[in-house]
Amino acid sequence: MSGISVIKPRSDVLKRQDEIVSSLKGLLSARSLVIDEAGRRAFETDALTAYKRLPLAVALPQSSEEVADILCFCKSNDLRVVARGAGTSLSGGALPAEDSLVLGLSRMNRVLEVNLESRYIRVQTGITNLGVSNAVAASGFHYAPDPSSQLACTIGGNVGMNSGGAHCLKYGVTVNNILGLKMVTMNGDIIEFGGAHLDGAGYDFLPLIIGSEGQFGIVTEATLRILPKAENARPMMIGFQSSEAAGACVSAIIASGVLPVAIEFMDRPAIKVCEEFAQAGYPLDVEALLIVEVEGSKSEIEALLKKLEDIALQHDPSVIKLSQSEEETAAIWKGRKAAFGAIGRLADYYCMDGVIPLSTLPDALNRISEICRKHNLRVANIFHAGDGNLHPLIMYNANDADEKIRAERCGEEVLELCVDLGGCLTGEHGVGIEKRELMLAQFNSADLIQQMRVKSVFDPDWLLNPGKVFPLETQESYLSSVR
Repeated sequence: MSGISVIKPRSDVLKRQDEIVSSLKGLLSARSLVIDEAGRRAFETDALTAYKRLPLAVALPQSSEEVADILCFCKSNDLRVVARGAGTSLSGGALPAEDSLVLGLSRMNRVLEVNLESRYIRVQTGITNLGVSNAVAASGFHYAPDPSSQLACTIGGNVGMNSGGAHCLKYGVTVNNILGLKMVTMNGDIIEFGGAHLDGAGYDFLPLIIGSEGQFGIVTEATLRILPKAENARPMMIGFQSSEAAGACVSAIIASGVLPVAIEFMDRPAIKVCEEFAQAGYPLDVEALLIVEVEGSKSEIEALLKKLEDIALQHDPSVIKLSQSEEETAAIWKGRKAAFGAIGRLADYYCMDGVIPLSTLPDALNRISEICRKHNLRVANIFHAGDGNLHPLIMYNANDADEKIRAERCGEEVLELCVDLGGCLTGEHGVGIEKRELMLAQFNSADLIQQMRVKSVFDPDWLLNPGKVFPLETQESYLSSVR
């Protein structure tokens, strides 16, 4: 796919490349600066690998103070900056520009404080999502948001995109699990929002910063809510002969008032490849599968599973299967967590990330299938059904130029459908460059101008994460009107 315009580099900055690099050598140690071409290639793309741009240089700081020094330098030299965690963004959120410095946070991965009594952990944002839970696991705690990429993705990236995960139905997404943030602004100020408590003084900036995709500053530390591990947890698998029936069952579960910790959906292509990978006992003779997990005491779990079974039986399931051991539970989730990688064994795919009202789920699944058939492309549906966050995987041949174009257009129509149904363009992957031009399908010009005004307060020169989030023509028009 190559139909998305990427921001053009500024020739005046490129002409000063040698001068800028020489100055950076005086600011950073050799270990903290990557300037050779081979080294920079490792940062030229993220998980939206269809787009690549070689950055001017890469800085790898280890503290908020070093980040502040780097940003002051970049502001003085009119140098664009792209923050990067692990590069797992599926929307091009960490794609650099040729005239930009990539500021990689991977070395800022320390646990700074653990307070079990007050139930929080303070970390540098280069730590991985799973690393947070591992740091408190021995004490019986965990960090609730669990994206499928949690083994690799960083807390900084989670903050930037407001990531969720399979268990966000009960525990919420990133914004619901952060107590405080430390952020460095473009002029080098180190500021803090919130803290180690539930309700901080002053304006509540946390929801503004979380999900802002690196547009306002570089988040270097986060104070995260940690929770005791559940007493027990047990999933059940419910198979159906149609995606529509599975979708109707999800809507009925939510409407009943029962709150599972997770409701995950897979259709037949996904079931088959995930079962081959995990051997979790997924039924292979169904068109759609729900993984529904509940937690609590053993008696509570039994009561909840009985209620869920009664609801499922109203939608003509082909199979209802309960996990019988911790090993089986682990295998069930191993298959789901590895789903995206497992689908990659079948074909190249374009991973979508839209959100819909739960009441529209059966209609949405049917219309997604119609859209993909129209473009003569296969689709595997894997998503967080409980909160309406869809992840259709549109399969195509990356070596076929025509299929690339059809896959991109197919994806656009799926996201437009989500908006038409009353949903939105992204649940957890962010806008990046992938959905940038589609912002016009959800917001009018007044909406976008107001959002850009907020960015200008934090980043008046628009040096942070350039070319992302806002449609390029809308950006250019706005900036020409205020300069």
